[in-house]
Amino acid sequence: MGKISRYPQRPPLHSLIGAIFIWSCLAGAALAQPVESFEAFKGRMEAVAVANGISRDFYRAVMGPIQPDPSIPTLISGQPEFVTPVWDYLDARIGSGRIARGRAAIAANEGLLSAIGQRYGVDPYVLAAIWGMESDYGAVLSNRSLIKPVIPSLATLAHQRRGRVAEDEAELIAALRIAQARGSAEGVVGSWAGALGHLQLIPTAYLRYGQDGDGDGVVDPHSSLADALASSANYLRGLGYVPGLDWGFEVEVPDGFDYLLADREVFRPIGFFAERGVARVAGRAFSDPGIEVFLYVPAGADGPKFLMTRNYLVFKGYNFSDSYAMAVAHLTDRLKGGGAFVTPWPRDAQFPNRQQRIDIQTMLARLGYYGGVVDGNIGPVTQAAYARFQAGAGLVADGFVTRDAHRLLAGAVQ
Repeated sequence: MGKISRYPQRPPLHSLIGAIFIWSCLAGAALAQPVESFEAFKGRMEAVAVANGISRDFYRAVMGPIQPDPSIPTLISGQPEFVTPVWDYLDARIGSGRIARGRAAIAANEGLLSAIGQRYGVDPYVLAAIWGMESDYGAVLSNRSLIKPVIPSLATLAHQRRGRVAEDEAELIAALRIAQARGSAEGVVGSWAGALGHLQLIPTAYLRYGQDGDGDGVVDPHSSLADALASSANYLRGLGYVPGLDWGFEVEVPDGFDYLLADREVFRPIGFFAERGVARVAGRAFSDPGIEVFLYVPAGADGPKFLMTRNYLVFKGYNFSDSYAMAVAHLTDRLKGGGAFVTPWPRDAQFPNRQQRIDIQTMLARLGYYGGVVDGNIGPVTQAAYARFQAGAGLVADGFVTRDAHRLLAGAVQ
């Protein structure tokens, strides 16, 4: 993307919780039959754009010829971080090739990564991991099948995706502001969801957090790695990233452990869990028992378990998916020379189909364990409800929703 002028400061567009909400909507916000024509949508958005500082002439010049992007429905329905088991997602994104490319990219940009890490208080290996996850160290930025003009994509999303209309419209307006600042929409390119540059920040985030990392007076997330790294580091700090704090620790738990303590809503000191027999894997020691963490059990009692710090939730602010956050965390460690997780994943687990997931939520609600939306999306709320059911049935209450959950709940409601 061509040079972009330094963006004017705007009021905060999303806190950590707000950012998590924005990205969480991606999991279930499918494209729906539009309630207005695309031409009517463009006409309605003109007033919104003008109210947000976009000149009427510029808006009409850019938006007038735009038509819906027909590739968007398939892309949004196939987001792998929301439909793929976490171990398959990690396997596909943290192979030996990506680790090797990442270490080479770090070596080639060691001074830049170190300087930006020190300036913003963000672990440079975290920035490198996000860089690898988002653009494979810049390799995809020249791929025209993946990197495309973002304004048509965002207009399509804002027109058709009913689950997050306000957020999509905000991103479209932000992209238009970026284009207007550089005098043209030409070259304002990114992912199908509108994310820009090496580390793929959404337009609203670049408007608020964009940084001139190379000191040339402009913010250019696509062509300037320094700008992209500095902007993402600034964004992570804005989401609450704590300098010097690790993302978390792989742990082991003793037999008979109360898995209802695996609650991401409650932070407790590491010492709390250590007193109950939780220990780091491979005999490693905790550096500070006072660090506040929550226990995360992504694959049940038989899979890897983690004590997560608040910085893990910051990764989820970047992209709400737990699989994505786990990938950033693990790739960070692998780039530093760490190995694979000690506990293997339960790769033979069988998962319910969509109708069975809807049934599971319906049955949990009938039994009084679930009060959320019945939408077939198994997230933390459904997992917590299932854990309470498991505890009431005398089972290991790990909240891991597999196909067995459907069978057990069906028996309980009869």
